[in-house]
Amino acid sequence: MQNTHFKGDLLAQTSPNEVGFATTKGKAQSRREFIVDSAKLGAALALFGGATLFSSKANAANLGANSVPTFTLNNGVLMPAAGFGTLKLGDTAATQKAVEQALEAGYRLFDTAQSYANEEGVGLALKATGVKREELFITCKLFRPYANEALAGKAYFESLKKLRIDYADLYLIHQPVNDTYGAWRAMSKLYKDKAVRAIGVSNFNPARIMDFVQNNEIKPAVNQIECHPYFQNVAAQENLKALGIQMEAFSPLKQTRDNILQDKTLVKIARAHKKSVAQVILRWVYQRGIVGIVKTSRPERMRENLAIFDFTLSAADMAQIAKLETNKPMLDHQDPQRIKWFNERTAGESLKR
Repeated sequence: MQNTHFKGDLLAQTSPNEVGFATTKGKAQSRREFIVDSAKLGAALALFGGATLFSSKANAANLGANSVPTFTLNNGVLMPAAGFGTLKLGDTAATQKAVEQALEAGYRLFDTAQSYANEEGVGLALKATGVKREELFITCKLFRPYANEALAGKAYFESLKKLRIDYADLYLIHQPVNDTYGAWRAMSKLYKDKAVRAIGVSNFNPARIMDFVQNNEIKPAVNQIECHPYFQNVAAQENLKALGIQMEAFSPLKQTRDNILQDKTLVKIARAHKKSVAQVILRWVYQRGIVGIVKTSRPERMRENLAIFDFTLSAADMAQIAKLETNKPMLDHQDPQRIKWFNERTAGESLKR
């Protein structure tokens, strides 16, 4: 795969490609090229004893991926428009079960993080299913203790070992804390060495991302931030569009807090389309050109949350949802106490809101 970050112009606008993710010819070719180019990483991975999907036997060999559209990142990599989150799925066995069920439901984008302390469970699921590696899009995220130039690379390979994969499709700085610039230099080296297909950040506000872009050689491909009907982050998205960075939404259903699934406006729109409120919200995220990450441990909800590409919200629907904005985030990354907690937390520890 040609390394294209260093060109001054934006290669492709972040617009949906209405094609099946698992059968996109151009994407599959670029994946194969990437795998070949990454062969030199074998020795490094061997140091960590990493197992891979390339040699695993399929327990569910012929799982078919749903036809999920993709967005084109600023280096040409295609990213599925809908993905499965892995935060707080339970112990290793529960995490493995949930991820296997998500794979069976058709998910191919999986959002993982070192701080979730469950990468092993995700890795066991990826190995067990037999889904081809080139059909998957795996995101891993750098935890604060390793967010520096010396440790960010080592932490990445540790994640690969736990996830039982040879490379990640996307590696994000999870929080804007610790030495993010040093960490980015290490991540940039991983990218230049073709150890990872794309790199990005998470939870960076518009001012922070602007400074980051202006003072680094390689531009982030993605910024994963909070986005749901009660906190829509419209200005942040406009800033990211101007910079050529793909926005990705975590907690698009607001973790079902504040009775969002019973919101009268959303319920009315859902009834008109004969869809659930969750499907309306996830469709709203997609129509805004945003990658949506959602989590559930219930297989029927997994299927429901992917069934959002067979209807369209009208301009009037979108306008009604826009009026739900409260400008109140669940996680305020400009709150000193939140930043203090992010710097002190341990792996697996969840914020009490």
